[in-house]
Amino acid sequence: MRRGSEAVNRVKDLISAAGQSVWNFLKTVIQRDRAAREAQPQSAESPLIVIPIPRWRTYVLFLAITVAFFGLAGRAFWLQVVSNDFLQDEGEKRYARTLTIAGERGEILDRNGVVLAASQPVRSIWADPQLSQGVSKEDIRKLADVLGLDPAYVDGKLKAENTRFVTIERNCDVRTAEAVRKLGLPGVGIKPEVLREYPDGPVTAHVVGFTGRDDRGQEGIELASDRQLAGSPGARRVIRDARGRIIDDIWQKEAVSGRDITLSIDSRVQFLAYEALRAQVEKTGALAGAVVVADVDTGEVIALANVPTYDPNDRSTMLFEQMRNRVLTDQFEPGSTMKPFAIAKAIDLGLIDPTTTIQTAPGKLTINDRTIGDTHDYGLLTVAEIVAKSSNIGTAKIALEMAPQTLWDMYTALGFGQPPKIGFPGATAGRLRPAKSWRPIEQATISYGHGVSVSLMQLVRAYTAIARNGDVIDLTLYKRRPGEAVTGERVFRPETVRLIRAMMMKTMSRGGTGSQIRVAGYSVAGKTGTANKVKNGKYTKDTVASFVGIVPAVNPRFIVAVMIDEPKKGSRYGGTVAGPVFREVAEGALRTQMVSPDEEPLSGGGGFLTRIRN
Repeated sequence: MRRGSEAVNRVKDLISAAGQSVWNFLKTVIQRDRAAREAQPQSAESPLIVIPIPRWRTYVLFLAITVAFFGLAGRAFWLQVVSNDFLQDEGEKRYARTLTIAGERGEILDRNGVVLAASQPVRSIWADPQLSQGVSKEDIRKLADVLGLDPAYVDGKLKAENTRFVTIERNCDVRTAEAVRKLGLPGVGIKPEVLREYPDGPVTAHVVGFTGRDDRGQEGIELASDRQLAGSPGARRVIRDARGRIIDDIWQKEAVSGRDITLSIDSRVQFLAYEALRAQVEKTGALAGAVVVADVDTGEVIALANVPTYDPNDRSTMLFEQMRNRVLTDQFEPGSTMKPFAIAKAIDLGLIDPTTTIQTAPGKLTINDRTIGDTHDYGLLTVAEIVAKSSNIGTAKIALEMAPQTLWDMYTALGFGQPPKIGFPGATAGRLRPAKSWRPIEQATISYGHGVSVSLMQLVRAYTAIARNGDVIDLTLYKRRPGEAVTGERVFRPETVRLIRAMMMKTMSRGGTGSQIRVAGYSVAGKTGTANKVKNGKYTKDTVASFVGIVPAVNPRFIVAVMIDEPKKGSRYGGTVAGPVFREVAEGALRTQMVSPDEEPLSGGGGFLTRIRN
């Protein structure tokens, strides 16, 4: 028992002694590290200068090395990971450039395939002034000679400050651009572009419109059909040398050309309409004029012309007054051209027929506190004579026999008071007040075209109901597909519009307001219009003269509408001012479209009417 106890004590003593030895060793090491050691010279011949090293220097140096290491590591991470894409892009900018390849814009064609707008490939000459600073005066002179520019102007472009891109010249032909390329000037480049050209210039300007410098539509069909005309641009990635010259291609995406647009316009009729209108505006000293020719069967607009106009090839002519498309944007009181609609509605309702007589004497009619009148005291007139002589009193008395809402519904169905659905920018809605606000005097004046405002395009659309079988159809500036069905909204009965056309033919006979208008070989149903203009809320002596005609009257093919704004010289009435334009345009349209002549209408009272009734 004693031996075991002694063995345990001996083990304890050994463990204690070993622990003490380890502690003494560690204590010695710690003390040695903490104390500044004095260096001992290796020999007496080369004694070492002994300098004590403080502890804080070691820690500071260690901390500085650690911070520097982590700073370098962080910077490397920032450059290699976080900013990698940015730095690569910045590097590529020094030698690579993406060039845009413009997609060719589609052509605009007339109904026969004649080009009305097309794109011509051109080149723009540009420079990077930071790369072209070293170009010699002799090279500048050569570049100026090739481009036909002043050397001082070219020198200023090449030495421009604070920019990396300047345009020296635009719309250069390919041959000129190739001559510039052969000069091999540093920092001078060539950019492919397109120039939009309009062969018919001012004749079709208000239909076709024009594009901006970015080759996007700004007016007319160019704007209305911009999405279809515009192609999708391509791109070309290239590598340049230090002098800005292209030395290699990286990749290329081909451009997609735009789609061609075929219009309903016939350029031959368009030219005839424009020339006839321009001559009449000059002859009468008028402020402006407009003409529209529409196909009765399809609603296609064959011609649309305005005067004054502009040349889309010459930007200096693009003034506001010249650029207004008066056919669509200008509102005017239509005057007597509105009379057939109220009379047709009354016939439709069975209130009257062409032989019904109405007293218009003594040439004046007072409604409440307002008085309206005719140019003459016509006395007792039949409905057919009211149309032929354009009697305001006769028309007003007929209109007052119907409810205001009935007339308003009819005018609305014809398209008045709402923009025509023609797919063209800027079309006006005109002005047609709600029926519930009409007083009797307003109901009367609207029936003969006062107190209501329309555009010439709205008037043509409304007349499709008379030229067809009583159904009104939308007009279009785009050529319809062969066999495309055209459906309209029924407004009048077919027999009613045939009677109205017959009565409108009497307007063209002796004693009618359009008796001086003849289209050789063809019957004509027409209506003249003369309305005083409203300025500052009051009627003035200035007038708008208009004429709307249907040819041939027996088997209608075209509606021709003419408006002359403020004629100053000679007559100011629709028959004598707008009528001559109608005659020239109608003859040209019938001839170019090869419409067979019909027999001359009878000038006597009712031969054609009788033929229709039978």
